[in-house]
Amino acid sequence: MATWFKGKRRDEAESTQQVDAEVITEAIAHPMAPSVDLAAFERLAAERKAMVALCLYAHDRARSSGVAERLEEGLAGVGVEALRPDGQRFDPAVHEAGGTADTDDPALDGVVAETEVVGFSDRGHVLRPPIVTVYKVHS
Repeated sequence: MATWFKGKRRDEAESTQQVDAEVITEAIAHPMAPSVDLAAFERLAAERKAMVALCLYAHDRARSSGVAERLEEGLAGVGVEALRPDGQRFDPAVHEAGGTADTDDPALDGVVAETEVVGFSDRGHVLRPPIVTVYKVHS
């Protein structure tokens, strides 16, 4: 019986390889030029933008850290990254200062101490900058 199952698996693997080879051969022999319906593409892009905005809205109002985390995972799956720049040098081009924290360490001056409100970027384009607390040398 075990021999029969092994033979069955081998037959399935060989037939899969044969089908894959036929598909590749057909694709090479008859390449298709991709056609794009511009109106449909623009509609899908607008719908994606609206869905991302709705997810960010839900994230901001989530009372459960688990729900917020799951929303972030889902957004990451479509290219939207959560921005938590803790420990990075403050950059006003991509961060919004929400406050300062005193420090005696000059090396920490201008470094993000913590993220107050998480930011988001969509494939490198900042949707919302993170609001951060920045270390400032205590004088």
